[in-house]
Amino acid sequence: MWTLINSPETYPFSVALVLMLLIGLLELVSLFTSGFTQSLDGLLPESLLESSPPEVRLPLDEMGAGLRLLDWLYVGKVPLMMLLVIALAVYGAMGWVLQNLFYSVSGSLLNVYLAMVLVAMLSLPMIRLFAAAWYKIMPKDETTAIGADALIGRVGVVVLGIASANQSAQVRVKDQFGQQHYIMAVADGGSDLPQGTVVLLVSRQGHLYHIIENVNANLVD
Repeated sequence: MWTLINSPETYPFSVALVLMLLIGLLELVSLFTSGFTQSLDGLLPESLLESSPPEVRLPLDEMGAGLRLLDWLYVGKVPLMMLLVIALAVYGAMGWVLQNLFYSVSGSLLNVYLAMVLVAMLSLPMIRLFAAAWYKIMPKDETTAIGADALIGRVGVVVLGIASANQSAQVRVKDQFGQQHYIMAVADGGSDLPQGTVVLLVSRQGHLYHIIENVNANLVD
């Protein structure tokens, strides 16, 4: 066992497992801070997002090879952060299993580069299997991925902090499906927007949204 732990041939798989744990912790933190997980999903092409309108989503036969692979792996259906955790866990675990089996049979470890390529290919079906299982059990009304720009034009309310031009605050906003999101936003005008202010999302820069006070009573969430 020490040979496996202390060998460069197993380092990539150990790193994958460590990254999986770190990202899991980051995902836990994002539950309280919001923004990061959502901003990752916002980087995806809208043609992959399950929540995109039918006219935006591409039929499978019109997708390129890369988009087909991503769609096959449930990218856009399962939150990207969770899919990354699954991929790292599968890759790291399968790498250790492969090297352990090879060592048991031959008394030596497989070349690290060859092992990385083999494990990458062998991992894809398992990643898809676990992603499909997660997709079936996850609460769709809470975890459906949407494009980050889809929230622009929606009405929200400042729930934590005071939004100013230089300071962000947490805003609660509903998407078109009635799903609530907690995003970080800064004031787009000169006035500060304290907690409880009803606001309108007008633009986005990175993971930060720009908001103004909603003075139109006809605009509701």
